[in-house]
Amino acid sequence: MGILCICLLICEIILLSDCARGPPRVAEKIAHRQTVRIGRTMKLQCPVEGDPPPLIMWTKDGRNIHSGWMRFRVLQQALRIKDVEAEDSGTFICKATNGFGSVNINYTLIIIDDASTGRDGTGTAGDAEYSTDQSGKFVRPRFTQPAKMRKRVIARPVGSSVRLKCMASGNPRPDIVWVKDSKPLTPGEVGEDRKKKWTLSLKNLTPENSGKYTCHVSNRAGEINATYKVEVIQRTNSKPILTGTHPVNTTVDYGGTTSFQCKVRSDVKPVIQWLKRVEPGNENKYNSTIEVGDHRFVVLPTGDVWSRPDGSYLNKLLITRAKDEDAGMYICLGANTMGYSFRSAFLTVLPDPKPHHIPVPTAISPSLPWPVIIGIPAGVVFILGTVLLWFCQSKHHCSSGRVVTTHASQRPPPRVPACPPHSGDKDCLGSLTYEEYITQQQQLLLAQGGNGLEVPKVYPKIYTDIHTHTHSHVDGKVHQHQHIHYQC
Repeated sequence: MGILCICLLICEIILLSDCARGPPRVAEKIAHRQTVRIGRTMKLQCPVEGDPPPLIMWTKDGRNIHSGWMRFRVLQQALRIKDVEAEDSGTFICKATNGFGSVNINYTLIIIDDASTGRDGTGTAGDAEYSTDQSGKFVRPRFTQPAKMRKRVIARPVGSSVRLKCMASGNPRPDIVWVKDSKPLTPGEVGEDRKKKWTLSLKNLTPENSGKYTCHVSNRAGEINATYKVEVIQRTNSKPILTGTHPVNTTVDYGGTTSFQCKVRSDVKPVIQWLKRVEPGNENKYNSTIEVGDHRFVVLPTGDVWSRPDGSYLNKLLITRAKDEDAGMYICLGANTMGYSFRSAFLTVLPDPKPHHIPVPTAISPSLPWPVIIGIPAGVVFILGTVLLWFCQSKHHCSSGRVVTTHASQRPPPRVPACPPHSGDKDCLGSLTYEEYITQQQQLLLAQGGNGLEVPKVYPKIYTDIHTHTHSHVDGKVHQHQHIHYQC
């Protein structure tokens, strides 16, 4: 009974553990309609959970969001958008997937442009900081995002793009005018839409775009301005250059996820490839390796190469479910038709905190119930014991004594008169003792065996037991019976 309860408990635990595993699910209530002002930072949550933990991917209007999107950052359970622009409005989808299924969380992002109200002061409640104060007090313009305007000298290669920001507020609502080298820019250069005037976008830069760009922001209370120096660098045919400090040495927990990043500046789109050094003695584990210097490396699968607005190119190497074999040296190799450059970094995988139990091999499958495991050997032992007992009993009967009975019709004198040789008279025994008579009978049996009869087996030592019975009849005859028992 106790064993049955244990089996039922184990089955219940297995069922409960299987029930816990399943597709991702939304853990919190979501507001699918989100609003944010231009220039602010927006964070869209993706509160999903599941077992196994799901992988999360974000899309905007059907396009995948990756690290090449400069102002977008995919977090563990959220999407962060910095310096929100009007073009960021649209439909965002967070898709969480694991081995059991997937779930989507949809967002509709609405962008509020404070500078889109008219000069008459009318507008929405969100535009109040740009409308005329009800008390009639004037407020001179001020930049609302000075931290994003600190970099005033910008160098970009030919064909890249740049964005110059001058977000400001005041009362009454200020106006903005862009000039280049003291010459006003045309509406086509600035943008026909008023909401775009607060950020000047220069795309497909050419050497003619180099110069000083100044934004003049003013209202009836005052005026402010900010100047950017843009330098467009002519491209030269040279090998790629790895910029920044990436890739950098990284440490990851056993079974965790990490990534290496590689930024390459090149006149043309380069080929970015990741390599991993093969430790000595492990060359046979890989189908093919390449030799770089004194070491051999294996080529790793590489994802897409993304172009950045500053003219550089970005690629990431993602390592999931890190194991001890993933530790070692990694190299980012950037190449074009003029040459190549590379940089290395090391990955350290921390030990697995869970101890490993080495299973002990068993002759019987562990899936069998324990009564079967115990019953099979017990049955075999019982059968062997029965056969052995039967064999011993059979041998005992085979070795039992045989009885030889001789009949003599004679009078038993103390001494039997001797008979002449070859007389053939049964009653003529001669003057022999019983012991001599037994010896003579044994010799006679041996002699008869030599005349075609089966020769009895001769044992090195024969024990005999002789019993003599004498019967007298009324006619005077006497019958004597001797029972001779032979036993080895």
